[in-house]
Amino acid sequence: MDKREKASNFCLNDFEGKKHCLKDFSGKWVVLYFYPKDNTSGCTREAVNFTESKGEFEKEGAVIIGISKDSPKSHGRFISKHALEILLLSDEEHKVIEKYGAWGKKKLYGREYFGTVRSTFLIDPKGFIVKEWRKVKVKGHVEEVLETLREMKNK
Repeated sequence: MDKREKASNFCLNDFEGKKHCLKDFSGKWVVLYFYPKDNTSGCTREAVNFTESKGEFEKEGAVIIGISKDSPKSHGRFISKHALEILLLSDEEHKVIEKYGAWGKKKLYGREYFGTVRSTFLIDPKGFIVKEWRKVKVKGHVEEVLETLREMKNK
């Protein structure tokens, strides 16, 4: 995606069945991240790291939204089990995941399959994607996103 591409709007449900649309966050910075699966080690670490840094992101005027193809019920268990405080949305048909180019071929133990490729997008208050991370490695990622957010805000 081009650095100045407008972020595609979407509407998805949270674990309580409440619908959230990207346009609802207009005027705020949005950290939109896509992750493969609730309660797996990397995804849990990423969600916990975002939760631990939520206050820092809020100080910068940013909201954090995580999206996976897990069901709202799965998200509810994931949030409860790990005391997560970030917004997780369910994209069971992976339409939004595909729209953002975060759906692709993966390999595990020599087997190829399609799934969510860990990706993060930083969206400015006007709704433009200003930075994207593809094939994210969890270690240090949240800190890098926060640092980039601060840099972008000071431009």
